[in-house]
Amino acid sequence: MPLLFSYGTLQQEDVQRSTFGRRLQGQTDELIGFERSFVRIEDPEVLASTGKTHHANVTFNGRQDTRVRGTVFEVTEAELAAADEYEGRDAYKRIAVILASGNQAWVYVASSPEPEAP
Repeated sequence: MPLLFSYGTLQQEDVQRSTFGRRLQGQTDELIGFERSFVRIEDPEVLASTGKTHHANVTFNGRQDTRVRGTVFEVTEAELAAADEYEGRDAYKRIAVILASGNQAWVYVASSPEPEAP
């Protein structure tokens, strides 16, 4: 089964239940060579529903001394497709990464090349 790394809302129980229909069990892990950043929310509906102007994001910097802490989950292919739907509406793309644990996992990063700071 695929592994999915989350540093943001997919770690929240309410988001998991609405996206996957269940609460996921995961392990703490780290994304090496990335740093936290933000991406501007352009969708007026998302702006209104969240009250936020930016989403959390990660940006690759290639430095081995930078890490983003999060949770890695084992998901089914159907759940991965549901995560694609959830993240896709906010202009994210899914990429394969190697985590600090050595596990290969999927993670979502902003599709735009240069996220903006809030």
